[in-house]
Amino acid sequence: MRARTVIGGAIALLLLGAGSSPAAFAQDALQPYQLVRSLQLVQDRIAGGDHAALPMQAKLLEMIDARMRDANAEDFKEPKNFRALLVYGMSGGNPVTVAAAASRAVTDPQSLALAKGVVAYLSGQPAEAIEMLKPIDPMSVPADLGAFLALVKGSLLAADDPSAALALLDEARLLSPGTLVEEAALRRSVGIAAAQGDAARFALASTQYVASFLYSPYASQFADAFVSGVITLHMAISQDKIADITSMMDPEREKVIYLRIARRAAIDGMTELSAFASAKAELGRNGDGNRDDPRTQLYSSLSTMTSANVDEVRAKLGKIDRGKLSQGDRDLLDAAQAVAGEVMAPVKAAANAGPKPATVAKSDEAKSATEASADPANADLPPVEGAMPDKPAVAASDQAKDTTSPPAVPQPAQASAETPASAPAPIDAAPVVQASAPATPDPQDPIDAAVTSTRRQLDQIDQLLGAAPK
Repeated sequence: MRARTVIGGAIALLLLGAGSSPAAFAQDALQPYQLVRSLQLVQDRIAGGDHAALPMQAKLLEMIDARMRDANAEDFKEPKNFRALLVYGMSGGNPVTVAAAASRAVTDPQSLALAKGVVAYLSGQPAEAIEMLKPIDPMSVPADLGAFLALVKGSLLAADDPSAALALLDEARLLSPGTLVEEAALRRSVGIAAAQGDAARFALASTQYVASFLYSPYASQFADAFVSGVITLHMAISQDKIADITSMMDPEREKVIYLRIARRAAIDGMTELSAFASAKAELGRNGDGNRDDPRTQLYSSLSTMTSANVDEVRAKLGKIDRGKLSQGDRDLLDAAQAVAGEVMAPVKAAANAGPKPATVAKSDEAKSATEASADPANADLPPVEGAMPDKPAVAASDQAKDTTSPPAVPQPAQASAETPASAPAPIDAAPVVQASAPATPDPQDPIDAAVTSTRRQLDQIDQLLGAAPK
């Protein structure tokens, strides 16, 4: 009842102050700690999914800022008001206001050190903030302050000491359950657990977040952390566990999550995970399919590019409605179609590559090239991953206008059609196949052209990961 009265008073102040200065109404009507409590109640409503409370939060922050600027040393003799100042700062307040108000307060050294740490945190000085806040145990101060302190310390230590950060985030949840503090603590725990490779903790935090805060306006940040975590932990977290977590979402959110997982997995080459997520997105909740969604068609095609019939994949890609895709997905579709086309492109037989009569004399250069190509050191060079299974041999060029060409000579995959002619390699050097200069310019070998083009398309697909839309 008291909480409703306080927030009712805050709402009344918001209505009265709509056309006037907030300080004129806020300064004498409510104490700083009452305004901050009203802010916390509004934030808890936001965490529960009340997006309409966001403007009220902004207005309350404005009112509190004005009230704290006008507060004097007498106001801060009340410990609740000084704690309210710190909570306001850790709730997104103005660091200049917090520093100015704290300088006027007369309080104990620990509270002043806490204020300095909060100001450093808000001012983007994490090292100084950690130094000031490290000795202070969140469990040793009042719960309303300790919850925020644990959240801030956990955020600061996430990179340097993730285990300690997770413990502090647990304390924040313990001290302030069901609030925006718990929402933020769970959301940050998801990302830290994934970075730590802790699949069990990741799954637990994700489950708890979805169960309690799925409709928070900050849930999009959770979705980012969840998708990234699934990709990072794809070898440690089972598909059944992923399905258990997403089953707690509404169908539309579940579909979006699976589409994002499918896209990331396809680009990263995780074909099994991409196929799973694509199928989930395509099937929908309770069989209510999304087969007409061009994104599911695109991502499922990418996941089967190397295992299914390429002709079928090309046909499926060709039926996708480009107009319904984002620019990033249209680029991905273009690259996928180009790769599929290069894989299936027929290779023309190289001219003059057939066997010739043995009576034709070979020049010394052609003989040297043939012996070098037979050396095991040049055989079975690594193929381009995902481009072609093995590169066929490339025929040597004509040796002279008035002689017949020798049989085809294998060349390494890295050999370029523009490699200049050179003398045979020394005996103690590793044998290298060089293409002799032709008497007349020949068109580029079709196999070289296919491999070069395919490499280019694969590079484009790799680059898309960095520009993938959220």
